[in-house]
Amino acid sequence: MKKIIYFCLAAAAMIIASCAQQPQYANRAEKILAEINDPNSDYVVVISHRGDWRNYPENSIPAIESVIRMGVDMMELDVKMTKDSVLVLMHDKTIDRMTNGKGKVSDITYDSLMTFRMKRAHNVATDSLRVPTLREALLCCKDRILVNVDHAYPYYDEIVKLTEELGVTGQVLMKGKSGLDKVSEDMSKHENNLLYMPVIDINKPKGQTLFAEYLERGVVPMAFEVCWQKPGEEIDNCVKEIHRMGSKLWVNTFWPSVCGGFGNDDDAALEAASAADVYEQYINMGATMIQTDRPEMLLEYLRSIGRHD
Repeated sequence: MKKIIYFCLAAAAMIIASCAQQPQYANRAEKILAEINDPNSDYVVVISHRGDWRNYPENSIPAIESVIRMGVDMMELDVKMTKDSVLVLMHDKTIDRMTNGKGKVSDITYDSLMTFRMKRAHNVATDSLRVPTLREALLCCKDRILVNVDHAYPYYDEIVKLTEELGVTGQVLMKGKSGLDKVSEDMSKHENNLLYMPVIDINKPKGQTLFAEYLERGVVPMAFEVCWQKPGEEIDNCVKEIHRMGSKLWVNTFWPSVCGGFGNDDDAALEAASAADVYEQYINMGATMIQTDRPEMLLEYLRSIGRHD
């Protein structure tokens, strides 16, 4: 009996010691940031494109809440500004597709926008959902999930001010295709800045020029988002350089046009005998950040191979 007791005590001590060695984070968003900033981490960050828009209106609060429940790491949302300077979640310049109203966001006041209802993916208006403000979305995401504000660079100053007020600046990522000097100039206006990631369309001259600028000046961002329309040396060499630099590789799987053509996207993974038939290629590329329209399916695959908790 004594031997059993000693064994149990020893095992308990080992478990306690192991737990003590694990990093402690104030919240989940902090943990995700640590994974992104760790060059040795093989954790794959899952980014949900416009939230769970197949079950809820895209860019809506319920769409955000759904992916948080799934365990998604980052929510990608789109931002526009109303006529009276309120930042709201909307991908298109008009509200026609996503609400039962019509017109440009920039021509509509916030109060007027609130008279329209959001539409589900199958074009049926909801009973009560209205277009959320960026403030509402950030408060929903605070400490729970990282946020990528897309279509938003023209509003950089306003977004930084809002994130500072809400205490989420370090949890918000912006990306763009501007040159290094332009980005540096814009960021120099602020004491604290959003996370920033360049977007490299490697099959196009502008994308190649931007990537070359980062290489020539030795600037290593947190990650590069790389888009490509066809396989070949351009994408292969780009990926090799990113790994050599020690930066993270972000890929998108939501449309064939950004990940090498048909057969490589989320819908191909859905139709395949196994999601691994599609997603494995990105793991083999060394991608550790994947933006998807099928977050639940991607998470299931990543967990099955031990690349997501």
